[in-house]
Amino acid sequence: MTSQNPKQLLLSIPKWILICALIGLFSGSASAFFLVSLEWVTQLRLHHDWIIWFLPFGGFLVGLSYYYWGESVVKGNNLLLEEYENPQKVIPFKMAPLVLLGTLLTHLFGGSAGREGTAVQMGGAIADQFTKFFKLNNSERKILIILGISAGFASVFGTPLAGAVFALEVLYFSKINFKSAILSFLTAYAAYYTVEFWHVKHTHYSIPFVSEFDFSTLFYTIILGILSGLAALLFARSTHFWSSLFSKNIKYPPLRPVIGGIILAVAIAGFGFTKFSGLGVPVIVDSFSNPNEWYDFLLKILFTGFTLGAGFKGGEVTPLFFVGATLGSTLSLIIPMPIALLAGIGFVAVFSGATHTPIACTIMGMELFGLQSGIFIAIACTIAYFSSGSVGIYKSQIVKGLKYKLYQKVNFKTKNSKLQDF
Repeated sequence: MTSQNPKQLLLSIPKWILICALIGLFSGSASAFFLVSLEWVTQLRLHHDWIIWFLPFGGFLVGLSYYYWGESVVKGNNLLLEEYENPQKVIPFKMAPLVLLGTLLTHLFGGSAGREGTAVQMGGAIADQFTKFFKLNNSERKILIILGISAGFASVFGTPLAGAVFALEVLYFSKINFKSAILSFLTAYAAYYTVEFWHVKHTHYSIPFVSEFDFSTLFYTIILGILSGLAALLFARSTHFWSSLFSKNIKYPPLRPVIGGIILAVAIAGFGFTKFSGLGVPVIVDSFSNPNEWYDFLLKILFTGFTLGAGFKGGEVTPLFFVGATLGSTLSLIIPMPIALLAGIGFVAVFSGATHTPIACTIMGMELFGLQSGIFIAIACTIAYFSSGSVGIYKSQIVKGLKYKLYQKVNFKTKNSKLQDF
């Protein structure tokens, strides 16, 4: 950031408090509206399951809206990350209504997607509009992007601490100072309490019993962390694979979600895979008390990767929760630890691996499930972070720190080995 003398710094405090309050208020209100709307379209689909057959039509509407009006914002979360690293121009406000409409259409007709991407993009687009209003420079604009991500994440999941840290960590703390961190927390809580003000409720999860921490439970937690990291790797690669496949083979973008929607509708409605449509929150909740089928997490990876790869809108995080919770739940059949604890560990560990954010995910786990499970969650999130590969769900995310050094060494050795073989 540009240097400020004490007087300028003092005068900037009210301005930034006002900015945090406004971003929290507008982003939190947008998330509240989104959550209520999302619940409404979900219930409509559940009570009229035949609507899934119209998924290709919904896909066509999503594709057309982005093709004609959303070319500048089609990158979604990746655009936020790119603008933070290399500020070019203010993110168009139209990102917010476009991703909101696209996500609601995706969920109404039964696509497998999440919601965090929508909230984060709405938060980022809303926050960046204050660049012109307050005449901020590029350095200050970076703070706005952090605040938008923080507000969106905190408000959509009801986890203000995790939301604030996620916004900082997903950017790998790059050029982030103490001021940015404080403002991120202020905005996260402003957005969180705004959703509370609107009386919008979040899903609650519970881990009623936590195992004693000893050598055996440590061993099992490490195993779950490794498997969660591999599941995260598979999820990220699956999404990127389907996106690349659709882009290469279907040149007209609006047609991609139409073709994808036809295949999804046949698979979901025709073969009875309705549990994998939408967010899948009922399945997540159930996984804390009843073991899942061993293939549930794999099918959620397949359906979500295909849905997003085809061009439908939504987020990846709730599907990641689904993957992690059902994986942990399944492992309860062979791992002698409480099923709710295993589901909760997997819930956040897969998320950690896919987004390279072990600190935020550890905090989120403790916010959702309580401090008692914190040691297990921290270990699993760290292990999943290191075992999930160098590519996450966000292509524009820059990997730094220990993980970057680890995979740079692995890639260097692999290249040297291939050269020697040659």
